[in-house]
Order: sequence, then structure tokens, then C-alpha cells
Amino acid sequence: MSTTTKAIPYWHVDAFAEEAYGGNQAAVVIVDAWPSDDVMRTVAAENMFAETAFLIPTPTGEADYKLRWFTPTLEVALCGHATLASGHAVLSGNEAKGRVTFSTRKAGILEVRRAGDRYELALPAIPTEQEAFDDAVALLGTQPREVWRNPGRYNIFLFDHAEQIRALDPDLRALAKLGDHQFICTAPGEETDVITRNFVPGGGVDEDPFTGSAHAVLTPFWCKRLGVESFTAFQASERGGHAICRLDGDRAILTGGCVTVVEGTFYLTG
Repeated sequence: MSTTTKAIPYWHVDAFAEEAYGGNQAAVVIVDAWPSDDVMRTVAAENMFAETAFLIPTPTGEADYKLRWFTPTLEVALCGHATLASGHAVLSGNEAKGRVTFSTRKAGILEVRRAGDRYELALPAIPTEQEAFDDAVALLGTQPREVWRNPGRYNIFLFDHAEQIRALDPDLRALAKLGDHQFICTAPGEETDVITRNFVPGGGVDEDPFTGSAHAVLTPFWCKRLGVESFTAFQASERGGHAICRLDGDRAILTGGCVTVVEGTFYLTG
């Protein structure tokens, strides 16, 4: 079987990071047509980041680019940090451009804007309702105060103290068997308003360093609970990640920094 190799632009970006080697790593590549899903999964597995973002320029379309995201094992419906990284990759190469839009398959039109030396990412605000999830609670190892869920893959486990979040040691292999869920564990913060850890073992990411989509869920949740329009957030993974989260109608606006770690050429075979 013959194969072809194409050189395509590539970025490795640390998103929602205050400096290099923090936040969440994303790979960003720009293609002129979608590779097969198997090839995109293979590329994501080669990168071994939580997500790889694939962009197609669409200057005459409804947005500037089409955008899809893959973990090392599957395609996801929404990824915040890789969208922020994609915006950084595009905007850092064009100082005159102030914003960029992305058309996605399941999350609609997403936008990244410059915000000083950071970026604002507009995501759909994802609502939740209080609902039991006993199978997951039993695997977290610590009893949360409340559980809130969205009919999709988003589950909030509310705890009382930041120390509880830091001490969590869930049974990741058993959680993975419950499906491609986000297990978002959160509490009032210490140096920030909110602290969170997020486990996604069923999606191929045991603990996500920083999760934009989880904060699209947490933004309406915490704004209502705290009685505020915005709050500061820290995701207490090993790498750590920071954002300012603001609710604007049906949009969660996440403000964070990005750092380019590698920029170069990816040789796409397939």
C-alpha cells in the first residue's frame, strides 16, 4: 500500500499557563483537508498530549477555520485548552489580527480574542442539575457535599475544602469503565476563588492538567453559587493551570495565557 507524506505547520503550546511547562499542553496542526479519523487519532497518539487540534483555513466560510480535536484515543465534542492554543497559534503569527473564529462539529462557532498579553476564549456555558452518581462517588474515595450533572459527559463533585481536592486519589481504572465522563472535583479555593481537579480516564486522560470545557461547566455553576459575574480558578494538577472565568449570557468567557514551546513542521503520513 502506498502512502504519502506532507509537511504541515505544527505548534506545541502550553495553554492556560503563566509560564512555559505549566497549564495544559496542546498540539496544533493546520491541514488543507481532513485526514482520515484513524490518521488523526494516530497523530494525537504520537503527540501524547491531552488533545491535538486540527485546523482547516476557511476564509470564505462561516468562521476563519474549521476545528476538530482528538485525544490519543478518540475525537471529543469540545476542548477548551486546545482551542485557546489554536487561537494563540493563529494570532501570534499576525499581530494586526485581534480575534479568530472556529467552526466546530458539535460546539458551534468558538472565538478567541486578544486580551492584553492573554486571550479570551468564548465557549458555550454548560448547565448542570443536582443528581446522584453513586457509582462514581464510591470511586473518588471521599464523599462530596453535592453532585451536579449534565446529560452529556460532565459531572461536578462539590467539596467543602481545597485540601480535599488536593488529597483525592480516585480509582482511575474503575472510573474509566463508567464511560467517557469528566469527573470534575471542585471546592472554594485558597489563593483563587475556586480550585478544581478533573479526571477523564475513559477519554484517555487520567488527570487533565487544565480543562477548558470543565470550566465552561463550572462558570455558570460557581457564578450562581458565589453570586458573582466572574471568578478566578486554579486547576490543581501536577502542572497547574489558571483562568479567569466570566459568565456572559449563554457564553463562558475564559481568560488565560499561552506559551509556544515548539513551532515547526509535522510530517503527516497517511
